[in-house]
Amino acid sequence: MNVRPRVLLADDHALLLEAFTAMLSASCDVVGAVRDGRELLEAAPRLTPDVIVLDISMPRLNGIDACRLLQPTLPGTRWVFLTVNEDADLAREAFRLGASAFLLKSSAASELFTAIQKAMAGRRYITPLIMNGLPEGVFLSQPAPAHPDKLTDREREVLQLLAEGSTMKEVADALGVTPRTIAFHKYAMMKRLGVKSGAELIQWAVKRGLVGR
Repeated sequence: MNVRPRVLLADDHALLLEAFTAMLSASCDVVGAVRDGRELLEAAPRLTPDVIVLDISMPRLNGIDACRLLQPTLPGTRWVFLTVNEDADLAREAFRLGASAFLLKSSAASELFTAIQKAMAGRRYITPLIMNGLPEGVFLSQPAPAHPDKLTDREREVLQLLAEGSTMKEVADALGVTPRTIAFHKYAMMKRLGVKSGAELIQWAVKRGLVGR
């Protein structure tokens, strides 16, 4: 007897969520669909899906950081990342986090169910569109490098919200802390990363895929 995987979708484009739901409904139980990373943090522990299909560049909290925060409470969940960005470094980061699959939105119609099947079988999948002739092991087995500029999970949350245009007060309200705490995080990040202004800090976030371009 085949067990239908329970899938949670996370993407900020309503039409894509509708398309993915319709596409997967014949073979999967789509247990929910959310529009940003914060909604995903709330929904995933409650719904306990077998597979989470998520966009990397979601508002309020990107997919990479949402995965990082949720993994400790969802150890059995498989992660299938979607993106429009043909960036091999993003793929490496996703697999270092424990992703089961990484594919481009442009190929999702033909690859998404295959990726979910492989994930449920304990295997991994990466779209051929970003391989460029490289062996799969370059993406799936590469050890995590040292990150002298690594930010804490909370700092990454703060930085994404600031980069999306929120004021320090708005970020403080969203995270349930004081504006002074957000200011502390902001200037601590600037000092650690060696940047001189808030604009340079935002540029750093964009270059590293914390927010969409």
